[in-house]
This record gives sequence, structure tokens and C-alpha cells, in this order.
Amino acid sequence: FKGPTLIYTSQAPGPPKTHVVFLKVHKSASSTVMNILFRFGETHNLTFALPVSGASQLGYPRYFLAESVEGFTIGNTLQFNIICHHMRFQQAQVQRVMPSSTFYFSILRNPIHLMESSFTYYKGCSPFSRAQSLEEFLSQPARFYNSSAPDSHYAKNLMAFDFGFNHNGNFSAKHMQLMLQYIEEAFDLLLLSEYFDESMVLLKEALCWDLDSVVSFPLNSREGSTRSPLSESTAEKIKSWNRLDWAIYRHFNRTFWQRIDWSMGRERMQQEVRMLRERREQLAKTCLQGEGSVGPRKLRDKSLAPLQYGKATILGYNLKPGLDEVMGRLCRRMVTPELQYSRSLYRTQFPEKAQRIYKPAHPLELHNGKMG
Repeated sequence: FKGPTLIYTSQAPGPPKTHVVFLKVHKSASSTVMNILFRFGETHNLTFALPVSGASQLGYPRYFLAESVEGFTIGNTLQFNIICHHMRFQQAQVQRVMPSSTFYFSILRNPIHLMESSFTYYKGCSPFSRAQSLEEFLSQPARFYNSSAPDSHYAKNLMAFDFGFNHNGNFSAKHMQLMLQYIEEAFDLLLLSEYFDESMVLLKEALCWDLDSVVSFPLNSREGSTRSPLSESTAEKIKSWNRLDWAIYRHFNRTFWQRIDWSMGRERMQQEVRMLRERREQLAKTCLQGEGSVGPRKLRDKSLAPLQYGKATILGYNLKPGLDEVMGRLCRRMVTPELQYSRSLYRTQFPEKAQRIYKPAHPLELHNGKMG
């Protein structure tokens, strides 16, 4: 490597892919991936399949319908490039919106960590609201869990639900196999949030994007004080309670490493991960005050404040003052939480509708809406 210019433009051969579907699985670093897609789409002037009326989700938790996309009408020629908002996957409906050449991917998380995170984040949901702790919930799930409650999926097999399966299903081994086969056939790439940097390198390679397109700062992450360590017996209970999610995770954890081995090898992967981390550190030094995330009270620019939800404390970032225009725009995009960023994209694509929906706009939010 001769110098930073060579290092940071490493790009897989071929034209960059610009038709992308990202199934945003809950609590799996998916907000950070969404920010990457928002930035790429905005930089390359792509069209997003945004939720109708400026909503934040595509009809979730109901199954995705093409009609939940703003601007979708049967037979219209409006070409969508990227879908990345929360949806419950329904392939036939997504195919009504996106061309057949579209690249499909998603990101998974170990169900043990996923459930610990969900318990804090979705504490107000009916299955968790009365349980004092995750341990108490798992010791007698039947006391707290009602399978017919509309928000029950947050407490059981949340990944399977997002992929479109029955989260309460008592699947036989054969059905489990069919479920995994379906996901494998529908998606080109399944990433793992525990190996986020390796995942971003795989994504960059698969989409033929450059390194800067997949560099990110963690978004929507929790403050450490709200995380609780889990005992081994709790972890085992989580695995059996979320047996569909555990099957999905185990299977795609295996295929993830297989893909690295056949597509690039471990050694090149390590080099690419090192370059990605160097670039992130470099951008953190340039963009961020104190180079790290801060709690909501310490955020100076309230237009960059992430949504606080449940019992979790969600962290945000303070930007360095005095950045030049180009750097300022890049840094700001990298730290803009998903709700504000989504709103900004909606304003760009549907300016007239946005005026009606977001009226009267907060002056800070308006400023945020002019990032491009």
C-alpha cells in the first residue's frame, strides 16, 4: 500500500450495484447499515422506496405491501433503487416495486444478545411490561407472553417474524430446513452484526462499492450502563425460546464464513477490515468532538438527537465546529439518526407532500433537511 489514496478507494471490479433491498431486522446494527444506504443513495442521486405519508416504517408489523411505498402505483415508471425501512418481508410484494436485477441482503444478530437488547428497548411492549427482568420473563414465559398480542413478536423469534415467518410456529426439522432454504434463495447476502466490519467488507465486495461508501459510526446504540450480562442458563433459555431465530443464526453464521473463504480468503479480509477501521478512526478524528458517542443530555445540536425509546439510553454524536462544506456534509450525514435522515430524503423526493406532512417545521429540523 503506497498511501491513503490507494488504500481508501479499494473497490471490487464492475459497476456499482444501485438496486438494493435491505431487510432491516430489528436490534441488529441495522440502523447503521441504513445510514450507509441513505448516504450512498443520496450521494448517487438514487430514488428510495419511502413509506407512504412520511411514516418511519413500511406498514410494519403487517406484511409489506407495494402500496405502502410513497409514489408506487400499478404500471407507473417511477424506478425505485433502494428499500431499507423496517418491513415484514413478503417477496412477491417487494418484487412489484423493485426490478428483477435487485440485490437482496439483511443482517442477523445472535438471538441471545438480540433478546437482551429487545427486553430493554421494548420494555413497554405487552410481553415484557410486567416482567421485572429478562430472567423472570424466561423462567415463566407463559405468565407474561400472549401469542396473539399484536406486539408479541418483539419477545419471540423477532428475526423469523421480520423475514415473514410465524414467530409462534412450532416448526418441525423439515419446516426449519424449508425456512432456511427460502431465506437462502430470496437473499444474496446475510451479514452478522457481531462481525460488523467483516460484514461491511463483504457488502462492499458484493455491491462493487468503494470503502468510503461502507464506513460508518455506530448509530442507535445503547449506553453501556443499560446492558446486563447474562448467565449461561439464561442464554440457554433464550436459545430454546427463540428456536427459529437460533436456527437462522446458526445456519447463516456458517455460510458467512464460507463466503469469506471462497470469495476473498481470511488474509485479504483481515487487510480490508484493517483499512476500514483506519478510515473510521480517521473520520472520527475529523468529524467528532471527543471522537465518540455521547448521551442525549450532552448533545449540543438537538436536531441530531436520536429517538429515545423504552428503557434504553440511545447515544448520539457532537460534530466538530468549523468543518469545511464538503467534510461538514459528510460528517453530518454519518451522524444523522434515521428518523431525521428519512424525513430529509422524503422532503427531497416529495417536496410538496412533505410541506403538508411536516408543517410547521422546527427551524433546526429544516436546517437538517437541507443536508444535500
